[in-house]
Amino acid sequence: MIFKVTYQPTKFEAPTRENTESLYLEAADKVEARRIVEQNTPYNIEFIQPMDGKHLEYEQSKDDFHITEFNV
Repeated sequence: MIFKVTYQPTKFEAPTRENTESLYLEAADKVEARRIVEQNTPYNIEFIQPMDGKHLEYEQSKDDFHITEFNV
């Protein structure tokens, strides 16, 4: 399943909406998605959202859509 992860680039600053970024990754479930991001980045995860159906189609239509892959 594909997940959209919204995050702050650092855990050491107060979260602000203007700094929120996102990435997309494939994982079996939310727990695995969180584990992958936490083990491979210094990001402060805000939200993990499963993507499917029309919502996934919409996100895939954006120019900046790409699946992030980590060496796990």
